[in-house]
Amino acid sequence: QVTLVESGGGSVQPGASLRLSCVATGGTFSSYNMAWFRQAPGKEREFVSGITWSSHFRKYTDSVKGRFAISRDNDKKTVDLQMDSLKPEDTAVYYCGAGAIGIIISTDPSKYHDWGQGTQVTVSS
Repeated sequence: QVTLVESGGGSVQPGASLRLSCVATGGTFSSYNMAWFRQAPGKEREFVSGITWSSHFRKYTDSVKGRFAISRDNDKKTVDLQMDSLKPEDTAVYYCGAGAIGIIISTDPSKYHDWGQGTQVTVSS
């Protein structure tokens, strides 16, 4: 089991950037695939981006391709999400999740066994 804590959310205008960070304690961070999901009010939790344990593979949902970038540092036990050119539809609570190691990055939230508490991102003019 790993404990995850997200930070970096906030309220910004359209076109701005934010960098989310997720720090892990406990567990063996380098043996997990990691992912960012988001959940808007009244909607299901949706996959945003994921990265394999070795950073060899990355995956993004279509709506964020070219705007978001995921990275991880296994020594620091962190996974970051750089979000550029933010849009109002990016508004949600963002969660990081830890999942089983593998070359396939799952977009199914049920495949992730530990979650952080979430960080709010609001994009509005």
